[in-house]
Amino acid sequence: MNDDVRNIVLGVVATGLSALLGWLARTHLWRRRLRRMQAFFGLPDNSESLLVVNRGAAGPDLSVMRYDVFALLELAALIKDCHAHAQIVPHDLARQGFGERTEFCVGGPASNRRMAAHLASLLPGVQVNVDTEPTPDRGAFRIGAEHYRVEPGLVEHVLLARLTVDQSQGERPVFLFCGQTAITNQAAARYLARHHERLTRKYGSGSFVLLLKVVNSQAYGPDVVELVADVTRAARTPLPAPEAQRTSHRAS
Repeated sequence: MNDDVRNIVLGVVATGLSALLGWLARTHLWRRRLRRMQAFFGLPDNSESLLVVNRGAAGPDLSVMRYDVFALLELAALIKDCHAHAQIVPHDLARQGFGERTEFCVGGPASNRRMAAHLASLLPGVQVNVDTEPTPDRGAFRIGAEHYRVEPGLVEHVLLARLTVDQSQGERPVFLFCGQTAITNQAAARYLARHHERLTRKYGSGSFVLLLKVVNSQAYGPDVVELVADVTRAARTPLPAPEAQRTSHRAS
């Protein structure tokens, strides 16, 4: 073998080794990113999850509002990326505890019984005005001492939460998408899809509650979303008893 042939062979071998090492490095990074994502969502390979949604009022069959369907599509793509599976369950038929399967609960407490239960038991510092009368406070959030009204189509808020329960028997979180309007549920699901890596770096596998603001949805749809605040502490701290109730207790 002359020098030219040997140089060609060595060049081919070096190129092959470089390509192999590059492929191995990319595969390692992809697997590490996948494992982080699976840990954040509580979705290991071939695991099961629940998508809990409203049941439409038109009849006994499952029907979901258009924007909530879009939210489910955003979440279904995340679940598929984790190599996991999803089951869609109406809010009034979801009767599992915490920690068994990852749960994605979509919709406000006025139309989602499961969401109302989660807020009462997991986020006692949050109140949502569910009055049916068209008052200025209809749909407003109270989080601790702060109030957030809704201006449909202009300024709308949504809570995005990842919650774990210490006394649960498993390690699967509950994700809440509790919006003042249906389009905000989609906005929160899209925000989670876009920013889950940043949220993983900040919170790891811990709980968080974020208040998001959807700006001018009548023009921009669910795309313009601002982070208002991390309200985890306020949302998980029980609200003080009403003044009248405290007074009656003192009198008795």
